[in-house]
Amino acid sequence: MDIRNIAIIAHVDHGKTTLTDAILRQTGAAVEGVSMDSNALELERGITIYSKNASINYKDTKINIVDTPGHADFGSEVERVLRSIDSVLLIVDAQEGPMPQTRFVLKKSLELGLKPIVVINKVDKPAADAKRAEEQVLELFLELGATDAQADFPVVYAIGKLGIAKRSMTEFTNPPTGDLMPLLDCILEYVPVASVPNPETKPARIQAFNLAYDNFLGRLAIARVYDGVLKTASSVTVISPTGEKRNGKITKIFTFKGLQRVEAESVSAGDIVMLAGLPDIFIGETITTDENVEPLPAIAIDEPTITLNFLVNNSPFAGKEGKFVTTRQIRERLERELEVNVGLKVDFSGGDTYKVSGRGELHVAILLENMRREGYELQVSQPQVIMREENGVKLEPFEEVTVDTPSEYQGPIIERLGVRKFVMKDMKVNDNQVRLIFEGPTRGLLGYRNQFVLDTKGEGILSSRVLGFSKSVGEIKRKQVGSMISMASGKSLGFSLWTLQERGVLYISPATEVYEGMVIGNTSKGEEMTVNPTKGKQLTNMRASGSDEAINLVPPFTLSIERGLEVISEDEYLEITPLSVRLRKQYLSDTERAKAKR
Repeated sequence: MDIRNIAIIAHVDHGKTTLTDAILRQTGAAVEGVSMDSNALELERGITIYSKNASINYKDTKINIVDTPGHADFGSEVERVLRSIDSVLLIVDAQEGPMPQTRFVLKKSLELGLKPIVVINKVDKPAADAKRAEEQVLELFLELGATDAQADFPVVYAIGKLGIAKRSMTEFTNPPTGDLMPLLDCILEYVPVASVPNPETKPARIQAFNLAYDNFLGRLAIARVYDGVLKTASSVTVISPTGEKRNGKITKIFTFKGLQRVEAESVSAGDIVMLAGLPDIFIGETITTDENVEPLPAIAIDEPTITLNFLVNNSPFAGKEGKFVTTRQIRERLERELEVNVGLKVDFSGGDTYKVSGRGELHVAILLENMRREGYELQVSQPQVIMREENGVKLEPFEEVTVDTPSEYQGPIIERLGVRKFVMKDMKVNDNQVRLIFEGPTRGLLGYRNQFVLDTKGEGILSSRVLGFSKSVGEIKRKQVGSMISMASGKSLGFSLWTLQERGVLYISPATEVYEGMVIGNTSKGEEMTVNPTKGKQLTNMRASGSDEAINLVPPFTLSIERGLEVISEDEYLEITPLSVRLRKQYLSDTERAKAKR
């Protein structure tokens, strides 16, 4: 049976997973209601975080499909997947056209010499313009230096949620009918065959591009078989990218059928498989039956851009909610994460403090969210951008930001990003919508997304991609507000919160347990303010017209991990436990803070 290997790449929310789910349903590989987004966080947020494998059988051909994340923070997942496949389906929203992550994933695939198939999706949107989107994609191909063969890409038009694809726009009826077979035929026509005749003539050569974990089998390698045939119980040599060799034995081999993994006795060149029995396998390593073969080229991953400290929770409420609270337990969890999360880097040399570097705020927030759900309790410092120095010049990461917004909100966006040292590069107006493109330092973007939602009343879309390192722009004034700090421990009362809400925005509601040094809100004037949220109303047996006012409380700005990472100051920690997210000062008492300032 022939094998074809494809990955589905696109900007976030352009319909990758919806299209993949429809393909699986129509080919009988999955039942109605089953989705590639199976992780609890993915289902809650509606985004793909981890790349996943599936396969379908169509016209006596096995098609291995890898669904990849669309968010820039998980770019490392995409980079390693692209090495294991032979072509990509580049999905582009017919209304939005190519977006920052489209450019990022397309650039990576063109550099590897892949020939994409372009799918213009969501052609049934009211403002969809498939012709314009196609022209923008071609411009992008040429801009990214595509070869003539790559720029001569086939185009398929699709409505992913209805599971319909056509080779030309004129074939769509009203209402639209059909299936995804034109897309699958296009894959058979344009994607090169991965399987090779007589694979047993060469020794097996396999490269791990992803890792998984099983409670019974331990660590599993998801890998592409490049040469030869591999059988269960084979003795193999693992060659690292640096050339070091070690021996191992394959205990189980799985291939993919639909979304399920199926045990196999042997696999041959071209297939994507899952291997058990190598407890120390890492991404990019070559597995071979002949230790003298040439190892496959290493998989390169882009560097992290932000860093923050993870440390043990030492607040007055420490250990009340978490199961895992010690330095050793946090260290073991981070070591486990490093095995599967290649975009993450951790420096364990700081004693009780671990320096964690990631691709962006969301990348780190997802790790923290997973840890708190597993019962971990810890605190983290304010995210900082990773700086570099070359030839005596200080460099910092820069990003390109694309904003789609109704035109009435463009003023505040341009003003706020200008203060954060962003420069507007382009502006496109389409009816009432504006697309603004900015370039500026990653530092300026930290903590801005929440403000952006407020400025556009939730109607704007902001996406970004890392451009690389440029000369540092100097100081950026990010935080316009100060902190409202509790001076007492106890239960907060509605009366005191009612008097405090005029000073700024509160993070807590009445009857919340607070401690001295906990940040309970922000002050709009920008100065630090120490307050008592536990103070009750003075009760007397005298009546007065002003003393019985009704208490009207504004709903609090509840802290989530991402919100906390945005509003945190340099001298604060974000305390994360299985049930709570709190903001606190690093020094809890007024005297300690004054001493530290001196």
